[in-house]
Amino acid sequence: MLRLTGASPRTPGHLISAADLTRDDAVLILDTAEEMARVADRPIKKLPTLRGRTVVNLFFEDSTRTRISFEAAAKRLSADVINFSAKGSSVSKGESLKDTALTLEAMGADAVVIRHGSSGAPYRLANSGWIDGAVINAGDGTHEHPTQALLDAFTMRRRLVGADAGIGRDLEGRRITIVGDILHSRVARSNVLLLHTLGAEVTLVAPPTLLPIGVEKWPCEVSYDLDQVLPKSDAVMMLRVQRERMNAAFFPTEREYSRRYGLDGERMARMPDNSIVMHPGPMNRGMEITAEVADSDRCTAVEQVANGVSTRMAVLYLLLGGNEPAVTHSRASSATEESK
Repeated sequence: MLRLTGASPRTPGHLISAADLTRDDAVLILDTAEEMARVADRPIKKLPTLRGRTVVNLFFEDSTRTRISFEAAAKRLSADVINFSAKGSSVSKGESLKDTALTLEAMGADAVVIRHGSSGAPYRLANSGWIDGAVINAGDGTHEHPTQALLDAFTMRRRLVGADAGIGRDLEGRRITIVGDILHSRVARSNVLLLHTLGAEVTLVAPPTLLPIGVEKWPCEVSYDLDQVLPKSDAVMMLRVQRERMNAAFFPTEREYSRRYGLDGERMARMPDNSIVMHPGPMNRGMEITAEVADSDRCTAVEQVANGVSTRMAVLYLLLGGNEPAVTHSRASSATEESK
């Protein structure tokens, strides 16, 4: 459920799944993120848009990039930020998600950014009636990570179409390849759904053991041959092998995996000249991607981190900031913003 243009304190919107986004929703977020990125280039990088609002980062799993990215995004919009970590909290003493949510509601949380090890936890929080604020899924189990998909799409549009030329446009006809541990990747699921919505052609490349059951129903193609797909890919996204989620041997050895599904300089040379290499991080250098590729100009891993702040600013703005798109507000005077 997402009400981008209808969010208010009484009827908050949520961002739980990339599947909830229409093409217009997604393009609006990308266009708003472009405006937010321009704000980041100013001497003063803050907008007063969410002054007086409280955003809670509710993280039941460890995270560096996502938590800091949401924190930076909220602070640049002048929101008050509360960081909640399950470790060292009452959760470690057995407190339930419901009681934690009721505590946050009592503190007046306007938005809760939740990362949880159980798939479906953000949906439960959004539809339980425990809190009245907006709920944003920052990753749930092996289910989804919609803001990661949005920042990835934003990065692709900037690189493949152009920052200014991309305004109002989707990724129609672009060919995107996602490689690696699809089975355990919430990033892959959200990207397949969002990129399909934006008109891109997506191909998954992985060993059969690292593909989820039912993948044939996803709106994408599946291949087991990376070398065959590379020459026709506009963007190649390498995924980390998530050893911490594996309880069995999904491939013979790391060396064998790297030989068949890793991206090195030789393989990158087979890609089209203007194509890009992406990675959501953290990287296993030497396994799914070599240092040569990771440090090349074609790799957007660092850009993705910066773009994540702009994209999450856009999501927070559209869910909490009012009915009009940020392109009209972010350049407005402080007085106009504060009068809302």
